[in-house]
Order: sequence, then structure tokens, then C-alpha cells
Amino acid sequence: MTPVFNFFVNVPGPSRNNPPNRPDTEMMIQPTLQFAKTMIFLAALTAVIPSANAAPKPDLWKFWSPSAAAQAVTVDHTPWNEILGDYVSVDDELNNFDYAGLAANAADSKKLKSYLTSMSKLDPRKLTRDQQMAYWINMYNALTIDVVLSEWPVGSIKDIRDGVFTAGPWSRKIATIAGQQVTLNDIEHRILRPIFSDARIHYAVNCASIGCPNLQPVAFTAENTQELLEKGAREFVNSPRGVAVTGSKLTVSSIYEWFQVDFGDNDAGVIKHLRQYASDALAEQLKNITRISRDQYDWRINAISGTAPGAVMQGSDGGISTGGIKTSRAQE
Repeated sequence: MTPVFNFFVNVPGPSRNNPPNRPDTEMMIQPTLQFAKTMIFLAALTAVIPSANAAPKPDLWKFWSPSAAAQAVTVDHTPWNEILGDYVSVDDELNNFDYAGLAANAADSKKLKSYLTSMSKLDPRKLTRDQQMAYWINMYNALTIDVVLSEWPVGSIKDIRDGVFTAGPWSRKIATIAGQQVTLNDIEHRILRPIFSDARIHYAVNCASIGCPNLQPVAFTAENTQELLEKGAREFVNSPRGVAVTGSKLTVSSIYEWFQVDFGDNDAGVIKHLRQYASDALAEQLKNITRISRDQYDWRINAISGTAPGAVMQGSDGGISTGGIKTSRAQE
């Protein structure tokens, strides 16, 4: 194999057409052009592949900022509530979803599509802030279920790819609302996070993965959103997927690493947040902890046991793979 950095190769010796001390111009240019093309390709590759611990920052999409001062529009989340009630399996440790069951039920699959269509016809800017938060959380979760079903069976949502350098459907233009094409990343990072500035949003949006906070078995509404946000926070913080303490070492979900800016922007801020929702036993374990030792995340699909393929995908943090779990930071 010819080395990439070999600028001058096969330069002929002195001759009438190639005098001494003057390298053949054509032979110089061709390898140089090849090198330049290689460097451009590598630069483009670097631009499209995010860094190991990269996560989108809140970036307000101003189009979605307006809201109604008083409730004038009724939003019916009943179909989504019924689907969640029928297909979310509630467990002490993890809520799973029956993707296979929903995929096999034509009537309920149509119900999900109809719900998404009806929600897409609404203009959420005409809703109150409480209605908006429920609307966008439900849309994110329902769209995620829908896109997983469109590719079912999959071992991980990161198996769903729109190109060579993509893993997951988060940048896919997945819905058109109020004339705007919207992606899952838009909903989470350009609407929910910047508009509401509430770290508990991370406990509400579900990315179809075991490592994610629970998909709640009921739909969010303007009336129950605060209660469900608190419930989701307590469930996740007190689960081993969220927090684990071994001796003096604290392991947390990678959510607290990726989105640390939402949790105080440093280890101290994250730990303060964890103590707020910790059980008495966990709070006692956290009492003398001042730093996070490592973070981890499990990207396997959150499907009911026995219904998902065995394939697992690597996480987005560049750490050590343990099955479907990815760990990062120092292994102390």
C-alpha cells in the first residue's frame, strides 16, 4: 500500500525532458492532489461525526416561543393514553414497551398514526405553556415509538440509520407541524429544553432504550405534567440505571454527563439534584460524595423481554462496552 503522505513517488531520473534538480511536475502534482483530497475527506468526516461526549445544547427555535395566556384549545391525548396503557409494561426497575404487540395489531397501529396526524394538525403556539409541555413530550414519545415500529425489529434505536455517519433517527425530519418540518432533536433541544428550562424534561422524553428514564404508562396532560415529571425523576434517580454508589464511587447515567448543563453544569450540581430526589437510603450514601467517578448508558431497546433482537449498539460516549452498556470517565 502506498503511504498517503508520499508526495514524490516514481520521480524519473535526469533526462532531456526532465533535467537534473527539477522533479517531474506532473508526478509531483498527482500525489499532492491525492493528499489534498484525502485531507478534505478526513475534515468532512470529522465535521459530521460528533465527538465522543458531544450532546446538543439548548438552542431556541424562536418560531415556537409564542403561547396562549389562557386555554382556548382542547387537546385530546386519549388515543395515546390508551396505547400507553395497553403496551407499557410497568416494573419496579424498568418500564418496557411491547413493540411487537403493537406492530401486530393493525387497529392500534392505525390509532397511533391517527393520533400523530391529529396532533400535527394543531398549532402548539396557540396552547398555554402547560399544554405545550404536555403536547411536545407526548409528540416526542409517540414519534419515537412510531419510528421504531417502522423499522421493527431492531436491537437498538441506534440501528435506525439515515446514512453512513448517522446512528439513530434524531435528525430525521419526522413530522410537519404548523408548516415546519420537525425532528426529534428539534423537539428536545430546540423547543422543550430552551423554552421550559426544566431538567426534569430528561425524565419525560423517552429514547426507546433501557438506559433511558421510564416511559410513563399514561399520557402527559396540562393537568398531570408536574406530577409525572416528579414521578419520573424519583424513579430514575433511585434506579441503578440512574445512580449507583459503590463505596465512595458514584456511577451515574450518561444523561447527567451529556446534559450536565441542565443539572448545574458540574458534578456538584448533578449531585445536589440527585440528593433532591434520592430515597433516604440513597441520600445517606450520597452524603459524603463530592464527585462522579463514571457514567454509563444502555442503548438496548426497551422492549418487553423476549420480543427484541439480540443485537446491541454502542453508546455515544466512547467508553468501554459491556453488552449494550457504555461506560466512560475513569474506571477507578
